Amino acid sequence: MHDSDFRPLAARLGPSLLRQRLQRQSNLRARLVHQGEGPLVVERVVPVDRMIDTLFRFTGLAARGRANCLDIRTVVREQPLANLPAAFDGFRLLHLSDLHLDCVEGLTDRLVNLLARTPHDLAVITGDFADHPAGYFHDCLPDITRVAAALGPGALAILGNHDIIEIVPHLEEAGLRVLLNENTTVERHGEKLWFAGIDDPHFYRTHDLEAARRGIPQGACSILLSHSPETFEDTRHYGFNFMLSGHTHGGQICLPGGVAIVRNGRCPPAQFVGAWSHQGLHGYTSPGTGSCGVAARFNCPPEMTVHILRSA
Repeated sequence: MHDSDFRPLAARLGPSLLRQRLQRQSNLRARLVHQGEGPLVVERVVPVDRMIDTLFRFTGLAARGRANCLDIRTVVREQPLANLPAAFDGFRLLHLSDLHLDCVEGLTDRLVNLLARTPHDLAVITGDFADHPAGYFHDCLPDITRVAAALGPGALAILGNHDIIEIVPHLEEAGLRVLLNENTTVERHGEKLWFAGIDDPHFYRTHDLEAARRGIPQGACSILLSHSPETFEDTRHYGFNFMLSGHTHGGQICLPGGVAIVRNGRCPPAQFVGAWSHQGLHGYTSPGTGSCGVAARFNCPPEMTVHILRSA
């Protein structure tokens, strides 16, 4: 991407945050560092993913772990929201997250087949389209195009910590509307539901909640897309009703009962996976539709979620 190509992105994300993102992307390309934080910081110097993959191959668990990655569950749940316009009562909001389309062979075929059988009014993707540690995505573009077509028109997306900024034009060419600290509306029978999306708050930390909220009327029902649930404490101050996130993968490789061996993300256990509420803010953290680093899942099935919105 030439320098001049960044001008539209600078106008949307802001010059300062774009510079910050590009600097961190340069560091990734130079060192191929892992993007872990907290307990995962060791992965920046130790090839943990390769070690786990080798272990599974040696113990004969690799095939089972990969099969678990393709066993995508469709979870349907109801979500009451205050101030939800009557026209949106029963609105089916499909939530995908953390696709990592270059990690597990066969994932796109499985996902496209499931989407064809899953009715929804609107789809959102909360980041991480590629798995490559430096965010290289070109090998994923055919898969992204297939998934976007299966989602139908109007689908919204945000970037995750595995997504470099250069992917944005390709996502939008495929038919996804990317929200870079921006918001938009969906209209139904003359009423509006607001959606806002922030840039990655985990690794790049180029999110701007104030910019994402700008222009949304006070009291209007609004939904925030945040790649990581780490923003939950700040989000509640901005008047959003519902927050959709991913990033944690629910642990991906867990002990029986879904007990995560490693928690990826700076958030309490309550916000780590599944439905949660915090001082008036409702949220849902997806365990991920794809898998990251290692093509294996144990005791933590991948998921796509249909939230049926209800007037509270």
